[in-house]
Amino acid sequence: MAPLLEVKNLQKYFKVPAGFLHAVDGVSFQIEEGQTLGVVGESGCGKSTLGRVVLHLLDNTGGQILYKGEDITKVDHHKLSQLRREMQIIFQDPFSSLNPRMTVYQTIAEPMQIMGGYRKEDLQNRVMALMDTVGLARRFVNTYPHELDGGRRQRIGIARALALNPRFIVCDEPVSALDVSIQAQVLNLMLDIQEQMGLTYIFITHDLSVVKYISNHIMVMYLGQMVEMAPSDELFARPLHPYTQALLSAVPVPDIDHKKERIILKGELTSPINPKPGCRFAARCQYATEECFKQEPELRQVGENHTVKCHKVQA
Repeated sequence: MAPLLEVKNLQKYFKVPAGFLHAVDGVSFQIEEGQTLGVVGESGCGKSTLGRVVLHLLDNTGGQILYKGEDITKVDHHKLSQLRREMQIIFQDPFSSLNPRMTVYQTIAEPMQIMGGYRKEDLQNRVMALMDTVGLARRFVNTYPHELDGGRRQRIGIARALALNPRFIVCDEPVSALDVSIQAQVLNLMLDIQEQMGLTYIFITHDLSVVKYISNHIMVMYLGQMVEMAPSDELFARPLHPYTQALLSAVPVPDIDHKKERIILKGELTSPINPKPGCRFAARCQYATEECFKQEPELRQVGENHTVKCHKVQA
């Protein structure tokens, strides 16, 4: 089956006084319809930038984006307007992503009003149906964002993303600003909606417990590059890249009798501005050799659907 979304060698560089910041640098992946790709990594690794470039919220510097087999890397305004119906985003902060001057009704209705084709009665019915879908009581239809808690605000953001019946949604850390109990509710809601509507997600997060729960495959990013990608269970059972191993060692275990050995990363972060040749993780890697500082490792296939970018890992 052909993937819904395929990204090939995607690049996004930002011009800065010292040169170019390599925010996303040569990332490739594909997602089948109805699946979730989790994207994890520490702050500043390029996760959110990747999602925004895929959606054309940012222009790419290089590479290729294919959606349903069609090249959408460079599209005109008309084609982009069509893509907006099928490709949406849920933002991280449910407060700053909502217009404080718009009610719940106005926020959810806005995408449909922009696209047009809805009568007033149909628009009202659609907004109410979306509120029911995301578990937001209808009594809040005329309230403003500041009158609601974080969980309800994020439900508004999810309803807005669903308004045009998309097939693909980038979820940019949609639960990181919420309390733990609310996180679970929103995650279960997103899984239910995915099953009902056949949605495909890119789920961006730094919480490995969350990404394991919701993802079919997980991609680990470090300083703009993909360093490992595998099915969710496989990655947790057999992490191969030293950076992935360090991330997983930080996941707390709910067992007071089980002491987990933490891998503490030392050394300086490599600058993402005009990065030098070699592995970008080498300065913090306990296994680094001279080769790691001189030559960039290639992505190697080390199992079924398991790839890793490391000199020490052999195929």
